[in-house]
Amino acid sequence: MFRALALLLLTCLITPAFADEKADAQKQLNAAKADVAELKKLLEQLQKEKSGVQKDLKRTETEMGQLEKQVKGLQQEMNKSEEELQRLDQEKKKLQQSRVEQQRLIGIQARAAYQGGQQEPLRLLLNQQQPEKFSRTLTYYDYLGQARVAQLATFNETLRQLANVENDIASQKNQLLEQKDMLDSRRDELAAVRKERQQALAKLNSDFKARDQKLKARQQEQAELGRVLQTIEETLARQAREAEEARRQAQQLAQQQQQPRNPGAAKNSSGPLVSSAGASYGGPFASAKGKLPWPVDGRLVARYGTPRNGDVRSKWDGVLIGASAGAQVRAVHGGRVVFADWLRGAGLLVILDHGNGYLSLYGHNQSLLKEAGDIVKAGESIATVGTSGGQDTPALYFAIRQQGRPSDPAQWCRAQG
Repeated sequence: MFRALALLLLTCLITPAFADEKADAQKQLNAAKADVAELKKLLEQLQKEKSGVQKDLKRTETEMGQLEKQVKGLQQEMNKSEEELQRLDQEKKKLQQSRVEQQRLIGIQARAAYQGGQQEPLRLLLNQQQPEKFSRTLTYYDYLGQARVAQLATFNETLRQLANVENDIASQKNQLLEQKDMLDSRRDELAAVRKERQQALAKLNSDFKARDQKLKARQQEQAELGRVLQTIEETLARQAREAEEARRQAQQLAQQQQQPRNPGAAKNSSGPLVSSAGASYGGPFASAKGKLPWPVDGRLVARYGTPRNGDVRSKWDGVLIGASAGAQVRAVHGGRVVFADWLRGAGLLVILDHGNGYLSLYGHNQSLLKEAGDIVKAGESIATVGTSGGQDTPALYFAIRQQGRPSDPAQWCRAQG
């Protein structure tokens, strides 16, 4: 009995102290909640401002893709011009060699005519010492004259062709210089656009980083205060008749808090290598599971179904493949382009329709090589790997949709050894 009275007295002494501590913790918790609410308002306002920056980002990254395509086309034209210039140089050399040979033959004929004498036919006619050979000799001289005329005509034609080729070479060189100037201009524009994109990304990062860190700190403080308040409430509850039940509930809650949120939440920064090599699959897409090549050579850095950026509320509905910037992105199966444009969150995006409700998506590209409505074959290049959509490092977002539902690409593409 005495022991029970002592316990009751101790409880009466401890309870007010816990009650005061609970009141202080509650005040701090309310203050933390108010700060969190204020920070959320600031973030909402910043989100409105961010939409304007997103529009600038869309414009610059779309322009980057177009400029990349123009640079590639100009480079191809320059290569063709250089090949044509080499062909003309070879033709010029052949004509020069032909001219030298023709000059040599004309010289031989000129010397023969000089040695024979310019009036030999006339002397033969006047002398008439051999009348039976007269007709035959005149025919011989006539042939020689015609040969000289033909040789001179051929020589003149060679000179004309040589002059035309030299004019073509000069024109081709001028065209090549113009193409080089245009290519340098496009590259300068591309560099300026890239700089503009970097500034836009820097603005996004600087605007969000400080406020996001502050919000996380206040949320953590709120959580800690909530745990303190919960501990106090549990302590007060243990002093009542239902202490055992309250303790059991607290233990269950503690066990739930100690369990990992998502065992597979860690991002696999050193995932397996994947390859676009190998024969393409020509059958229907519905029968292509495990038979398709990957769209690019690289490494899986995010798997299907894993949390995005450590947030268990948002999971990957496709995969992320780390690859070199500018690497060719290839269609995993034949189909028709139904979307080729910039999309918020995915950057420059290509979507292929493979029929019967199957779609494949390719995002975060540097440039788009196809347009909506184009028909593509399996293995055909459709884009190049980039960082559009706000990515920091070059990577390809690759996803497969089946009747509008996401499907794990690893089940469709060939496993790597």
